[in-house]
Amino acid sequence: MSELWLIDALKTLCPSNSSIILGIDDDTAILRPTQYETLVCADMLMEGVHFILADAGPAAVGHKALAVNLSDIAAMGGKALSAYVSLALPRSLANEEFILDFYRGMSTLAQDFDIAIAGGDTNLWDGPFAVNVTVLGEAHEKGAIRRSGAKVGDQLYVTGPLGGSIASHHLNFRPRLDEAKLLMDNFDLSSMMDLSDGLAKDLRSICMQSGVSALLDRQTIPLRDTLKNNPDALRHALCDGEDFELCFTLSRAEAERLKKDPRFAFCTDIGGIIEGKDIFWSDDRSPMLWQGFEHGKNQKG
Repeated sequence: MSELWLIDALKTLCPSNSSIILGIDDDTAILRPTQYETLVCADMLMEGVHFILADAGPAAVGHKALAVNLSDIAAMGGKALSAYVSLALPRSLANEEFILDFYRGMSTLAQDFDIAIAGGDTNLWDGPFAVNVTVLGEAHEKGAIRRSGAKVGDQLYVTGPLGGSIASHHLNFRPRLDEAKLLMDNFDLSSMMDLSDGLAKDLRSICMQSGVSALLDRQTIPLRDTLKNNPDALRHALCDGEDFELCFTLSRAEAERLKKDPRFAFCTDIGGIIEGKDIFWSDDRSPMLWQGFEHGKNQKG
């Protein structure tokens, strides 16, 4: 497998779009400037930590490597424009079939959201497979939504069921870009982030950065179907990680409008924002002690 073969193959396989003046085939990509704030995010996925390659296969890893970044763009309420892919490729996998399968998984998702794969790098080594993807995007015309804007009196929502992601969801999820745009177009959100490390951990990030506390309603937290008969379902919903749903806050007035709009039936009210620090259960005001997913302690299959 030669470098020239790889470049030619990727030029054919990887999508482009109107944000790209020059993509794969030169020293750098050339981009058109965005109209609004530019968003940049990067995520590295490693064999044995974020996926088990023998179980997942290269196409699913390619999908996930892009999807986790698109979820970050969605969390800021933005639109993804282009992706840049760097691979640390074991010599044993340096073959046409593996590389093309990997990029097919990524390219299919990129085409779904009109995202260009416009560059990157590939290196061979004797270690495990690792991939780093950087995505550039553009903020909504209202500006980027941050974690730090939650206010006392806000309502707290999630965009879908939680927990049990390790049972394949984390490999094939669809990032909530469309849902984020729909929310941004119709409501004034005060804060938002994606749930990559579990609600227990990620909600704490919103609370800490906003200087507030949260009340969680344990009865309304939506559970993934695989957890319906699990006696430990609530802990899984808060701690498993890699749900990649969005958690967001908005004023009570905006929340009332949202509840009346059938387009937002995918959103679930799970509590509210109060004064103080940390997170509490709404029924008895006891502290919510779970901490969520900690990298290095868990593995994704």
